[in-house]
Amino acid sequence: MMSQINRYLLRNLFLATLVVTGGLSAAIWLTQSLRLVELVVEGGAGFGAFAHLAILSFPTFLPVLLPFGVLSAVLFTYSRLAQDSELVVMRAAGMGPMALARPVLILAGLATLLCFVLSVYLGPAAQRSLVAMRQTVRSDMSAALLREGTFNELSDGLTIYVRDRLPDGTLQDILIHDARTDGLTTTIAAASGTLNDADGVPRVLVFDGMQSKFTMATGRTEWLEFERYAVDLQSLRRELPVRWVEPRERPLADLWTPNADDPTDRRFAGRLRAELHNRLASPFLVLSFAVIALAALLPGEFSRRGNGRRITAAAVGALLLQAAVLGIVSLIGKVPVLAGLLYILVLAPVPLGLWYLRRETWSRQRCEPGRG
Repeated sequence: MMSQINRYLLRNLFLATLVVTGGLSAAIWLTQSLRLVELVVEGGAGFGAFAHLAILSFPTFLPVLLPFGVLSAVLFTYSRLAQDSELVVMRAAGMGPMALARPVLILAGLATLLCFVLSVYLGPAAQRSLVAMRQTVRSDMSAALLREGTFNELSDGLTIYVRDRLPDGTLQDILIHDARTDGLTTTIAAASGTLNDADGVPRVLVFDGMQSKFTMATGRTEWLEFERYAVDLQSLRRELPVRWVEPRERPLADLWTPNADDPTDRRFAGRLRAELHNRLASPFLVLSFAVIALAALLPGEFSRRGNGRRITAAAVGALLLQAAVLGIVSLIGKVPVLAGLLYILVLAPVPLGLWYLRRETWSRQRCEPGRG
């Protein structure tokens, strides 16, 4: 019977966690998507790039939301069970606070492992891919050619007009005016063309057209009809400066042993150290939040009129713990000795909360007839 009750509680807790975390993730994802849409539109990328960027953003914020998802699931599930008198029946069947807490501890343990995987491996890898793809979208200006029906001034002295773009990528009725070379103006008109990369060099291939070259020094104009012609667009690709890899993008090994030969790494060693300890300590917030919720709801008598004060106390306690963790993480870069305090703060609610629940169990056993 006890195993059936545990499965029943665990199933309800899992579904509640899934719903709450999914709702929070959707809200955060919508705010992130607005920034991604702006980036994609400015870079001229398609829906595939947007979808890829949106998927990559999930592992970056999920470890922050999961502790609050578990906290909300525990508070909601056990409050509903108390209002329906189910917890009263379970306690009458001999289940004390520790027995009722067992499904929560199982769920919190699994969620903590998931947070570790997200914080240590998947999150940084997704962040690296996200930044790399953003860089690609920002640097690739060739997508601007896909804007039909307008004169695209892609750089000083280079203007390209495309009347239409077919679904297969073929460009129709192309006009290219190139005055990038001093004293030489080239104009190309072609019936069709395609945009591609040749060994990493962007270029447009045009077909069935005519080229005119005007040399200012001689005042002569040369005409050339062609079946195929290639226009180099290398100057259109933005050369982005070499960027220092942010701490949240780095694998754990790079945070543990920064590059001593890199002056930027030496300068921001504090940020790297803070990110390292934050990744290792923050997953335990899932377990701490769960124990805080249990310590607030399970001891004492249950009331069918609601547990508003207990829920508020648990929520405030969790928020204060999260704020304290964020404050210490921000200070670790300047005061390394605070790293130990971070782990103590994150883990302390677990033994304290379990001791409080066990004390409640002992108190009830002493009060029962025939015991003690």
